[in-house]
Amino acid sequence: MGVAIRTAGDEDRELIVRLLDGAFQDDPVSGWVFPGDEYRRTTHHRLMAAFTDVVLAEGRVDITEDGSACALWMSVPADDPGHGEEQPEDDDFARMRQAVDPENERVELIGRLTAGIHPAGRSHEYLWMIGVAPGRQGEGLGTALIGSVLDRCDREGRAAYLEASSERSVRLYRRLGFETSGEPLALPDGPHMWPMWREPRPSGSGAGLER
Repeated sequence: MGVAIRTAGDEDRELIVRLLDGAFQDDPVSGWVFPGDEYRRTTHHRLMAAFTDVVLAEGRVDITEDGSACALWMSVPADDPGHGEEQPEDDDFARMRQAVDPENERVELIGRLTAGIHPAGRSHEYLWMIGVAPGRQGEGLGTALIGSVLDRCDREGRAAYLEASSERSVRLYRRLGFETSGEPLALPDGPHMWPMWREPRPSGSGAGLER
């Protein structure tokens, strides 16, 4: 049986934020941005809300009909310098820090660092985040969400890009046709992130991803 997927709207905002907050509580990068379990539990959701607002306004959020998984996508044009930032001097990263957690410089730094490694010069679909509810992982929901977009990328001859936050994720994304691109990003005193690029291919999106 297939997974029913729809495009989320503004009315789904709180559901998406809760879903991402739960899915990324144990993620290495989230743990670096918000060190300490209690701190993360009380603050992490604000960053997920900020990300959700950006993508609902400028990109697309796909969500399963039962609300158990979602994927945040941005369409990036060839002349975009990275991460959807039209002009770095607009300082959206600093504004996000002020809105999310003003005393936490890592909220701003994670945006600047990932934007710095984002590929430019070719249009692509950017998988900003994908989250599956902790109790629903391993059911193929993540694969279904990603696969629906990658199938379209293949039909349209369009590339895709993401940053993996763990070596396990790297292995899983490779099953979908992504390959590491350049050196991993080493977060200061923290984990690595792996930029991954996928060329369109005629054979479809492959199999196997969950968070």
